[in-house]
Amino acid sequence: MIRGGRNNITSAPAFSNDAKKLLLCTANSVSVYSVATGLKVASLEGHAAPVTTVIVDLKHDETFSYCWTSSLDGFFVTIPLHVSRSLIAYVSVEDYSSLSRDMFGQIRRFILTEEPLPSGDILKEMEEPKPIVVSPSREFFGVCHGCNIHLWNASLGASEHLMPKETTLRHTQLITAFAFHPNHKILAAGDVTGRVLIWKDIGNGELTSVKSEDDHESCTIFNWHSAEVTVLNFSLDGALLYSGVKEGVLVVWELDTRKKQVLPKIGSPLLHFIISSDPTISSVTCADNQMYLLKMPSMEILRTISGIKPRRSDPIGFISYLRTLDICLIRTVFIDRSSGIAALCTANHRVQLYNLLSDHEISEVSLTAVALSRNGSVMSTAEARFAASNLSEGLVSLKFWVFVPDSKTFSLSTVINQPHSEAAITVIALNPTRSMAVSISSAGDFKIWVCNSDKNLTPEDSNWICHGAGSYKRTPMTAAVFSGDGSCLFLAAKTVLLIWHPLKNKLLFEVGKANVPIMELSVTGGGFLIAASHGFKPHLSVWDLMTFNLSWSYRLHVQAVATEVDSPCFAVLTWLPESYRSAKSNEQIFRGKDGAILLFDGSSSKPVAVWTVMKARGGTLSFVADSKKSQPLLGYVNRSHEYVLFDPYSDEKLESSAIDYEVFLAAISKKKKKRSRKEAKMSERPWETMFCGSKLDFPPFPDVCSAIFGSQMIKKECERVE
Repeated sequence: MIRGGRNNITSAPAFSNDAKKLLLCTANSVSVYSVATGLKVASLEGHAAPVTTVIVDLKHDETFSYCWTSSLDGFFVTIPLHVSRSLIAYVSVEDYSSLSRDMFGQIRRFILTEEPLPSGDILKEMEEPKPIVVSPSREFFGVCHGCNIHLWNASLGASEHLMPKETTLRHTQLITAFAFHPNHKILAAGDVTGRVLIWKDIGNGELTSVKSEDDHESCTIFNWHSAEVTVLNFSLDGALLYSGVKEGVLVVWELDTRKKQVLPKIGSPLLHFIISSDPTISSVTCADNQMYLLKMPSMEILRTISGIKPRRSDPIGFISYLRTLDICLIRTVFIDRSSGIAALCTANHRVQLYNLLSDHEISEVSLTAVALSRNGSVMSTAEARFAASNLSEGLVSLKFWVFVPDSKTFSLSTVINQPHSEAAITVIALNPTRSMAVSISSAGDFKIWVCNSDKNLTPEDSNWICHGAGSYKRTPMTAAVFSGDGSCLFLAAKTVLLIWHPLKNKLLFEVGKANVPIMELSVTGGGFLIAASHGFKPHLSVWDLMTFNLSWSYRLHVQAVATEVDSPCFAVLTWLPESYRSAKSNEQIFRGKDGAILLFDGSSSKPVAVWTVMKARGGTLSFVADSKKSQPLLGYVNRSHEYVLFDPYSDEKLESSAIDYEVFLAAISKKKKKRSRKEAKMSERPWETMFCGSKLDFPPFPDVCSAIFGSQMIKKECERVE
């Protein structure tokens, strides 16, 4: 099993004592990265829930050999644990044991040498837990709470019988960040208005307060930022103060002269700024799940530790506004099966290319919607720029890109502006075997695009042109997919399933009609067509391409469908509504999960396996080929862009599995019985013989999908011989 895409920004990182390694809190473990290469070198496991804090003992001689971690599982751990003296820990916890009160956050004091470990002494109660900030000398620690900073002198509480003394610094505005001076009893704090305040001689037990907005008698005030302060830290010698805000701007202040220097903009809101024992190396953590190793004092970026960036602000993806008032959605994540590269739609109209097998970023392009070819060599994207006051008009661009192996990025090949007049593109699909693509617009038409065949041109200079256009009875097109061999194009005209010949650009067959609009189509290698519907009446239906019959269907809230190229198996990601999960009879089945992955063989409505998962709504699925394994892995990416790759055919479980399939399916769907008598036939057209003119010439049944039909016949014959 391979996990990745975890959030690296939940808490501040920590440098090792020799500044050669950086420790990050990632999900249930601590990841150790090399400062020299920016690559992951180790992982510290041991927690059963997300890790919230990592601290390295600066007084220890060996590299991060004395490391403290805390987690949402209720435990804090030291690695390795070789305690030979009295140890006292101060922890910020969340306690819901007393529901009658409104104070759920507590600062507790624990004596670690006592067995069993007591519940701890309560130093402070708050509405919610607050992160603890510790001074470099370990003499003071504190938390910010509203307009106040509560401080404790840890040296006075070093004895098991003495409690630390509290000091409160009061302000007129909400405090958002604070930091301790490394050598003196000085504290710097930033507030929501962008001001930086500096108190001196803290910890003397007297209450200190700011009396007005410009009270320079109680403290020193630096006023330059225009937004709330998110980052504060002193240099190692204490001569400089670093302050950062949401706009990604970092400022260096000289404490003695009060001069400032604005450093280059990072480009994303700053969350943490950490200085290592080496004064030339520091680290900054940004809200886009990126961490930068910086060369000081120039702030030059030496290395980048790239996580998967947060998703778009809209909950499901790029939304196109149709003239029919229907909404067609483009998925936010596309996974290339052969290479394991995922294209993720992130914020600011960008697409991040991320390698799921090695868990690292490849590159990033500024786009909105994307489709990848099977071998990862071609990418097609759609970009829409609407006016702020008019969402129905704007510039729509269809772009084709080719992968450049040397630079490991995509190069723009062709740009087609307004490919469907003024209509937005709602679906893009690439042919798996040839340079061909199809785009569907919000106006209801579709166009087939092909690449020129001049072999003297480089891939970057090749051009894509329109091969043909089509529509169906003025009905909006809602989904499209090519067959596995690329010979046929399957289209959904709302509720009608169509088979189109992409090279001849003509309608071959009208497969059948569904009860609800079809929003997603997929084809398995075994000759099954998977159709999914969303909205008020969600639906999953499986069609047999050998007979054009509706084999079976379920009432499921389908989020994604993954199919294999050479197998009739496919996987479905479904979201579980709260009404299903909250039922008492289903608590043991779902166990707090909000989604499930179901693995099917197309010929049977009974799942091969079922896994319950978290954060399913807005997630996606895909089979990913792994050179180390004979069978492909199944990749699941949740709405937070965390992912897991696992073998669906082994006994390995994702999180927890539902064993009783019948009970599970009964809880989440309304299964429809198999329709053996009712066939979906070609529509009758009696009017064709009543009027003069040419007739529509449909080919015989076996010639509709000759490649698919032929391969299935060969497969059946081989099975009989065996």
